[in-house]
Parts: sequence; C-alpha cells; structure tokens
Amino acid sequence: MTNTDNSHEWAAQAYALLKKRQEQQKQELEKQEQQKQELEKQEQQKQELEKQEQQELLDIPDKENIVEPELGEFDDNFTWSAMVLAAQGKKINQISIDEIDWLTKLRRGLEETRKGFVTELLDKLGDDPLTPESLDDLETLLIRADVGIDSTDKVISSLRTKLNEEVVGGEAGIKFLKKELKLIIDKPIKNSGSDLLVPQKGKLNVWLLVGVNGVGKTTTLGKLAYLSSNSNYKTLIAAADTFRAAAVEQLKVWGDRSNVDVISNQSKNADPAAVVFDAINSAKKRNVDLLLVDTAGRLQTKNNLMDELSKIRKIIDKKVPDAIVESLLVLDASQGQNGLKQAKSFAKSADLSGAIITKLDGTSRGGVSLAVSEEVNLPIRFIGAGEGIKDLRPFNSYEFVEAMLADK
Repeated sequence: MTNTDNSHEWAAQAYALLKKRQEQQKQELEKQEQQKQELEKQEQQKQELEKQEQQELLDIPDKENIVEPELGEFDDNFTWSAMVLAAQGKKINQISIDEIDWLTKLRRGLEETRKGFVTELLDKLGDDPLTPESLDDLETLLIRADVGIDSTDKVISSLRTKLNEEVVGGEAGIKFLKKELKLIIDKPIKNSGSDLLVPQKGKLNVWLLVGVNGVGKTTTLGKLAYLSSNSNYKTLIAAADTFRAAAVEQLKVWGDRSNVDVISNQSKNADPAAVVFDAINSAKKRNVDLLLVDTAGRLQTKNNLMDELSKIRKIIDKKVPDAIVESLLVLDASQGQNGLKQAKSFAKSADLSGAIITKLDGTSRGGVSLAVSEEVNLPIRFIGAGEGIKDLRPFNSYEFVEAMLADK
C-alpha cells in the first residue's frame, strides 16, 4: 500500500472520528436544551400552582357575606325550579327558598354545557322525528360536551334501537335522552347501596378528600364542613395537606367560617399521617360524627402521593377499625377529559368510593359527570355550582339531568 493510500485512510478515519464527536456534541446540546425547557416548564407549573393556591385563599367568602337567599322574581328560573321540585313529589308547603336558589344556580351553572349541545340539538330537531342523521349530530354534540365515548355509545345505541321500533318525535327523543342519561349516572349510585351520602350517627365517619392541586379540593372540604355543621353533625377538620402551607391556612379560615375546629401541625413538612393520628384522637374524645381530611394533591412523584394516601388509610384502619371511611375524589368539571384521566388514575391506587364535581358553573364540559359514572364507575356524591360557601350540595341525578337539558 502506498503512502498516498495510507494518508487517505488516515484522513477518512479522522473525518469519521470528528463527525462522531460533532454528532455527540449536537446530541448533548439538544439534551441540555430539552432539560432546560423541562426545568422552565416545571417552574412555570409551580408558579401556576402557587398562583392558584393564592387565588383560592382570596376566594374564601367572609362570614359576614354568608346570608340567607331572598325570594327573587317570579320568573322562568323560579317556575322551572319549582316544577323540578314538584316532579320529585314536593308539596307546595315543603318548598324552601334555599332549594329554589340552589336549582337556579345549578341551571345557570350548566348553561354553557346546555348551549354546547342541547340548544344546538333542539334547533336541529325542531318538532321533526328523529332520523339516523340527527343521531349522528347528537353523537358529535355529546362527545363535544365531554360526556365520554362509552356513555355516548350507550345513549346512541339505545336511541337507535328505539328508532328502529317506532317513530320518535323531537320532544319524545329529548325525554328518552333524559332517561338514558339518568340511568348512566344512577347506576354506580345504586350499586353503592346508598342513594345519599350522609354521616352515620353513633360512629366516627372519616371522609378523605383526594385529588390533584388546583381542582378546589381544600375549598370543597371547607364547604362540606359548613354543610355538615349546618346539618347538625359534629364535625372536625384534619389539615393533612402539610406539603402546601397555604392549604393549612386556608382550612383554618374555612373552619372559622363554618364554626368547625381544625387539627393541624405548624412544623414545616409535617407528616400527614401524624396529623390524621392526632385528629382521630381528638375526634374520639369529642364524639365527633364526621372527620374531614384534606390530603396532598402533589408530591415529588405520583407514587409518593399514593403511598402517602395509603399510609393515612392504614392509620385510620388501625386507630378506628369500625369507622365508616369514604375516599372522595374532587374533580374540576372544566378540565373535561383531563379530569376523567385523573379519576382513572386515582381509582387504581386510592380505593375511591365516590366523586365530587366542582366548578360546574361556567364550563361547557359538565358532561364529564356522565363519563366519570360510566367509565370509572364512581357514584357522584356532591356537586358545586358557585363560589359561595353554600354552593355545594348533595348530588341529585334528576335535578342534574333536568338542568342539563332545561330548554325542553
């Protein structure tokens, strides 16, 4: 081999080596850039969570602002609310302003969801009979309202079967739709053996509120405390979300508003299970009916979060083995399918027994309640449709479906 050949081979090897180094440098720079972007993203998420926490503190209503509702105008809202109550067997002398006020808020709260598919559907249907084409439109509108694939398939299949058997007019179609939606929501509630979730007298009831940060978990617990206390249940709060300082302070304000004591630990990063331990001791001494436990919504990893929930549950089972324990997932309706993913994730690890749907007011995704019932098999126990301390109520499937389809 000539010197020229050797030089050429050496040059080729040198080029290959430099090329390899260049690629490695390029990959390293890309990796560094990705890490930088990921850190920036995490920092942004952290700032958003902190902002949400601060906002939640600002949203707590003052005690002075907790006033009884007044009788409004004799308008469409009052008429609709009264008719919904009458349809459930209420007598005229049994109807309260409180109930009218809540139903009016629920109807208004579901207005965006209703606009998203009910109004559009009614405009398309008119008084004409249902057709295969109108069912296709309904399918699209239901999915758009985050009702979920499974729930939508079930509703559309039932309507198609009915359509094959008889001519179905627009009004009859809406009536049938209401029935099918109610069946979906009611199934997990009936399977639970309890139509209404209330504390059982004579035993300690422990309700764990779980869910990711930002869904209104701590706020919801504060409203539950108010509802429970006003319903003459002796109530206590355990501030076990010790990883978020704002949550403890927030609960103390809620406790003051609701006249409910809060058990907490002021030390930084206190053990949540230790707080629950102390709260159970206090609950037993005071003969408390209901212990409400706020839990962390964010730790370093999801496994850590689930391990923490498991640890809390073991403490409860050991300290009060005869307690009636409920694990309630708080979901933000405005998150739609993201909320459904959260429900599926928590259902696998947190031994859930029910769901609380918050922030129904102002979202077009109220249909996610059906997806949670059908796809996660969780009974919905409470719903929130407003920012006030009284704007959280026990879930009623008839009222919810009627409000969702209130145009007809």
